[in-house]
Amino acid sequence: MTETLPVDCWLTDMDGVLVHEERALPGAAEFLTELVETGTRFQLLTNNSIFTPRDLRARLATGGIEVPEEAIWTSALATAQFLADQREGGSAYVIGEAGLTNALHDVGYVMTERSPDYVVLGETRTYSFEAITRAIRLVEGGARFIATNPDPTGPSAHGPLPATGSVAALITRATGVEPYFVGKPNPLMMRSALNRIDAHSEHTVMIGDRMDTDIISGLEAGLRTILVLTGSTAADQVERFPFRPTRVCDSIADVVPLVREFARA
Repeated sequence: MTETLPVDCWLTDMDGVLVHEERALPGAAEFLTELVETGTRFQLLTNNSIFTPRDLRARLATGGIEVPEEAIWTSALATAQFLADQREGGSAYVIGEAGLTNALHDVGYVMTERSPDYVVLGETRTYSFEAITRAIRLVEGGARFIATNPDPTGPSAHGPLPATGSVAALITRATGVEPYFVGKPNPLMMRSALNRIDAHSEHTVMIGDRMDTDIISGLEAGLRTILVLTGSTAADQVERFPFRPTRVCDSIADVVPLVREFARA
């Protein structure tokens, strides 16, 4: 995809691009200020399904990054929208926290353990053996299996924690049923974000720190992509992948001047 097309929309991952453990990375606030001042549409994307957009807005604000709630798109919101489109007014047994349960309630879903249409797995700080056992039995009983994202681990101050992908693998091993993952690297996450702000893929750039989630999902959704080297993928790992980002930048600070450059293209 050519870089000569103008850009009027930006999608960006949060962790590893704008923040690291709630600390704003250099250039993050300036990048968002540039988007606002140029009137450019944008969405902040995250596979984290624990928090609501309100929670995430407050967490970003503590790091000096001010964004409206409506500019935050989570895998929980994308999952809720997907389920509402698939089966309006359905029911679900949910393993997750407020970000996921609130999103499902908002689209009219009922939370139940009795013959739910779906088992929906998201992230939680405390995975319960009892809840996982219930999920296994419900999936074996015919409930459709959905997971917010395939990330095997998540970050913490003390090191990696098991996340949605790891627990999904446990349920799959017990049942033989694979989940449908809604979040990155599924390009559905990108397309739902684009639809939310009435943007077109040919005029949008996706910024991420992971080749195997952010960059591939942006590529498959038809977006130009920028990899920043402040998160998961290191510079010497880029060439190992069979696909490439449109650009590689050291950090989000290096993307700031590109906002006006791409807008004028």
